[in-house]
Amino acid sequence: MAAAVEFEDVSRHFGNVKAVDAINLTIEEGAFFAMLGPSGSGKTTCLRLIAGFDRPTAGHIKIFGETSDTIPPNRRSVNTVFQDYALFPHLNVLDNVAYGLMVKGVGKAERRREAGEMLELVRLEGYGERRPAQLSGGQRQRVALARALVNRPRVLLLDEPLGALDLKLRERMQDELKTLQRGLGVTFVFVTHDQGEALSMADTVAVFNEGQIVQVGAPQEVYERPRTRFVADFVGSSNVLAPALVVQLGGPPVWGSLRPEAVRIVGPGEGLAKGCVAATRYLGAATRVAVAVDGGELAAISPAGQAAPVPGDEVGLAWSPEALHFMEDKG
Repeated sequence: MAAAVEFEDVSRHFGNVKAVDAINLTIEEGAFFAMLGPSGSGKTTCLRLIAGFDRPTAGHIKIFGETSDTIPPNRRSVNTVFQDYALFPHLNVLDNVAYGLMVKGVGKAERRREAGEMLELVRLEGYGERRPAQLSGGQRQRVALARALVNRPRVLLLDEPLGALDLKLRERMQDELKTLQRGLGVTFVFVTHDQGEALSMADTVAVFNEGQIVQVGAPQEVYERPRTRFVADFVGSSNVLAPALVVQLGGPPVWGSLRPEAVRIVGPGEGLAKGCVAATRYLGAATRVAVAVDGGELAAISPAGQAAPVPGDEVGLAWSPEALHFMEDKG
């Protein structure tokens, strides 16, 4: 499959601050690609570099094989949806969506027709005469999407567009975005600091830390086979095991990752480790159980409907051999 976006040794430094440092990355055409990382990790800077709002200190970015160094933002085949949506409050919904076409010189009748089609695509037909202030957060997000898509971009950049929504609406919009992307076949590059959002929506996830990409892969691979301690700790919830504890559990002297949902609670004296329950946390669908063992602490998940142990109980812990994953010694 062809590459939509390529980073070739790209850096963006601000004085002594290395916002992005020597990144190499390929985003395939038609992918739903997530850039995941904490604040300040470089993901939004990469998005701005693709859009042309910023320029690399070193290296090159190619968009569909064309080096974009001298191409201004308005001539790139990309559009951006921002976290705050950036809608014009004085324009109605239809004119907000049609704005980009107006800038391109498209006639009024044609741009209103195309804007109307986009509003139908995002299920906002009949809302064209409303102002942004008359819409809910989810509706404003759909207007921003329609405005970006009406220009027929080949790459859509989304900068934490769901961050301002409440949990239930955010989950619904995640499903709608996935359906929309699959239907259109447009390359989506999605920036987020929400691990669950990245894992549930993307085909491919790039994990950022301190201006560099520390792992790229399918969501399941990144979650189940973290390459470094940082990935194991940041993506989801994991038991990050020091080498001494890994050795005690029968592994080599390296760092290990063991996801809590892979750990079963068994009877005292059974399993691969034994210990005393230190704390429990009820999560609704399950109970998270922290167990103090020799050399550290391990978390396990007790499924709903199963009697969870209580602090002070002696328990055993068991897991399948492939659940214990070994990692590089990096933070």
